[in-house]
Amino acid sequence: MMTGWRRSIPPAALLLMCLVPPARGDIPQPAPPPLAALEVAGPSGVRRLTPADLAGLPRQSVTVVWHGRTSTWQGPLLSDVLSQVGAPRGEALRGPALADVVVLTAQDGYRVVLSLAETDAGVRPNRIILALQTDGHALAPGDGTVRLVVEGDLKPARSERQVTRIEVRRLD
Repeated sequence: MMTGWRRSIPPAALLLMCLVPPARGDIPQPAPPPLAALEVAGPSGVRRLTPADLAGLPRQSVTVVWHGRTSTWQGPLLSDVLSQVGAPRGEALRGPALADVVVLTAQDGYRVVLSLAETDAGVRPNRIILALQTDGHALAPGDGTVRLVVEGDLKPARSERQVTRIEVRRLD
């Protein structure tokens, strides 16, 4: 005869709980190694930007509310980083360049795609930054060295952690 809590859970469910691993989010993940350089590819070639290179670019602050928590992220505009590899912006962003996309890849393979036009302040008022700090402190280990932050998004699905590569691609 079963007593206590075991009586409320069928034996088959207990067995299943033992055999099915927990979701990845339930298992603490080791912190990624520090990023040596962010690879950025665009019309004029490929550059490897170190954290010091990124910190040397003009810095913006973006305040967002995600999951009921307000935080302020600091880092360069994505458009400033893309200009390092010849991506058009401002008046030069027209015609075929309006079909260009920006693919950001994280250390774990997660990818986010933005249109090049939405990274430009002349097209969209909300800023998109590569955050190097949050609330005046270094990013948490799980965020990596660089995190994409998209101002104006209602949820942080596109605010990718652990960004390692950015590529501007032309859609044909």
